[in-house]
Amino acid sequence: MNENTQFDYIVVGAGAAGCVVASRLSEDPDISVCLLEAGGPDTNPLVHMPAGVAAMVPTSINNWQYQTVAQSGLNGRVGYQPRGKTLGGSSSINAMAYHRGHPEDFDRWAALGNPGWSYQEVLPFFKRAEHNEHFTDPLHGQNGPLNVRFHSSPNPFGETFVEAGIQAGYPACPDQNGASMEGFGRVQVMQKDGQRCSAARAYLTPNRQRQNLNIETHAHATRILFDGKRAVGIEFLQNGVKRTLRARHELILSSGAFNSPQLLLLSGVGPKGELLKFDIPVVHELPGVGRNLVDHIDYVHSYRVKSRHLIGLSLAGIWDITKAAFRYWRQRSGPLTTNFAEACAFVKTTPDLAQADIELALTIAMFADHGRTLYRGHGLSVHACLLHPKSVGQLSLASTDPMVPPLIDPAFLTHPDDIKTLIKGYRVIEKIMATPAFKALSPRDVIDAPMNTDAEIEQVLRNRSDTLYHPVGTCKMGADAMAVVDARLKVHGLEGLRVVDASIMPTIIGCSTTAATVMIGEKAAEFIRQDRAAGTAITQRDDHEPSAAHHHA
Repeated sequence: MNENTQFDYIVVGAGAAGCVVASRLSEDPDISVCLLEAGGPDTNPLVHMPAGVAAMVPTSINNWQYQTVAQSGLNGRVGYQPRGKTLGGSSSINAMAYHRGHPEDFDRWAALGNPGWSYQEVLPFFKRAEHNEHFTDPLHGQNGPLNVRFHSSPNPFGETFVEAGIQAGYPACPDQNGASMEGFGRVQVMQKDGQRCSAARAYLTPNRQRQNLNIETHAHATRILFDGKRAVGIEFLQNGVKRTLRARHELILSSGAFNSPQLLLLSGVGPKGELLKFDIPVVHELPGVGRNLVDHIDYVHSYRVKSRHLIGLSLAGIWDITKAAFRYWRQRSGPLTTNFAEACAFVKTTPDLAQADIELALTIAMFADHGRTLYRGHGLSVHACLLHPKSVGQLSLASTDPMVPPLIDPAFLTHPDDIKTLIKGYRVIEKIMATPAFKALSPRDVIDAPMNTDAEIEQVLRNRSDTLYHPVGTCKMGADAMAVVDARLKVHGLEGLRVVDASIMPTIIGCSTTAATVMIGEKAAEFIRQDRAAGTAITQRDDHEPSAAHHHA
């Protein structure tokens, strides 16, 4: 541990946003930054080999392995919530898909009273982060740290899926971050030279030598320290030892949609009733902390297909993987560069919608329950994900012990519209699998349950659906009574504290959340630099912002 106990800025959590903020702030040699991460360094080879996702998501490798409370909408099942626990956070264990979101997603944020967050205003920050190897048009960036590309060794089934979509009457979508997001296309991934390009690899690895950037791993934050209404430091456990660091300017909370609200609650910031229930002294009453939890619910349907292009459990399959491992080890190419979900589609279940409400994704293996259940033989899976769920849940404390996971309740499929839309999504899977492109492969359904009527489909969906790993909203941005941060990501009613991660999203975006979380990190770093440059004048003015003052009058 660095002997220094004071830094200008302390960033808590080295995930998709935290890595960005720490890296960007430390570009200024006059600013000292400390980045804390509860997990270890990202040295495990499974992080860097793209196919390693299949080994990390179902296990405890670099993974918090959270669970939900029993979900009434999932027929009482407990959901699984893997989250990254290493440098890079979930960007080190996820499927690397690079999807930004539909322009409507961000325009909606702006319309909810968040100036500066419309699509046109966030686009420069997506571009600042991105280095796209294939697209050079004005919608893409070429000089950013985050490397984006198509698969270097694409699986032929990606093309089969796109072809099937076209045969079923859907448009092709060659660039899912381009002018239109609708239709079937191959997925761009966050990879470089055949390896994962996590937020840590993009933003931290090249800058490790900076004297003003201090990175602490195995550092589990336990409490924010306040002086009155100002955040002044952080208390954390590192290898069993309690330590304290002080922040001269700001503490930036980037611990994700579960851990950021948990840390605020443990520190006395949140709904008064909940804090009093645990005898936590109230530093600041903020009713929205932990509320507004929204997550993508996803259904996976597997089919047996006789093809060694699909990753499978068979003698031939094991031999293929062994050969692939040698190829990957020598050349960083071949089947082990897959993210499994190599093609996807954004589709509208009714034509009058402004944007897609279902995402279909093809994975080149058969699996269920997050890869914790595998099928023998070879095959593929097709996902249907509900992009704009109306079900809203919450996160709350289970205990005052910071090492005890919080109670996570996404309230999956509790809003009646959600199951109706997901049933339509399943009908689209059926339509795709009935096309000549797939019929030629004689796919055999592995799910042994009747799925003819809507009622039968509903039961299978409720019995088998679970998260697609995109929890957001638990420290939402806005000016209403349930907002936790303002449009510059400062916590309402407090000083020296921002939240910078997916928890600030007021509504969920219609795709995976990593790219947008990186964008949030880029935007926050800009806010912090602006405020620093403006010096004390802005601090005084911020104290009298109408939204913050009115909010806690």
